[in-house]
Order: sequence, then C-alpha cells, then structure tokens
Amino acid sequence: MNLIIRILVTAVLVMVIAHFMPGVTVATFGTSVIVAIVLGLLNIFVKPILVLLTLPVTILTLGLFLLVINALIISLCAKIVDGFRIETFLTAVIFSIILSVLQSVLFSLTDEKK
Repeated sequence: MNLIIRILVTAVLVMVIAHFMPGVTVATFGTSVIVAIVLGLLNIFVKPILVLLTLPVTILTLGLFLLVINALIISLCAKIVDGFRIETFLTAVIFSIILSVLQSVLFSLTDEKK
C-alpha cells in the first residue's frame, strides 16, 4: 500500500512540476503514473550502475555529479515514456532537483513514526 501511495504522490508531483515548469510536458495523469513507475525502476536498476561507474568523478565534485546522474535518469525516462518530454538537459537537472526536494518533504511528512 505504501508503494502505491509513493507512486501516486510522485505522479502528482510530476504533473504539478510539468504544469509550472516550461520545457517539461506530460500528456495525461496516466502518463505521469507511468513516469513515476519508470523513474522508480530506473532508480533501482540503472542509477546504482551509473553511480558506481562515475564514482571518481562524483568524489572529485564532492557529490555534485549526482545531479548530472539524476538528470540522465530523467532524460532516459523521457526517451522511454511516450507523452513525457523534457526540452533540454538543464531543464532535466532543474526538474530532478525540484522533484527530489518535493519528494523528500512530502515523504518525510507522510512517513510513519517508528
């Protein structure tokens, strides 16, 4: 149940960010749900490989290269999902930063205390 809520929250955030941010287009809410699922899968399977391969660069940049990796994941998702479009790489970087911050805030508010 928690996974479904996280996917739906991410889908809503994708729609809201796309509405306010020029250069990002999402066709429908169904498309944003697919984007949320694909982003989750890419973050599980592809991102660890990219982080491992670019570890020296990430260390040299004190972790800032992870922003580039996040933008690459967003760009890859835009290539995979029809109806989701990112104009430029800079737009993908800004989109990934905003999405990450909003997800952190919302997930920390909805996280159950243990």
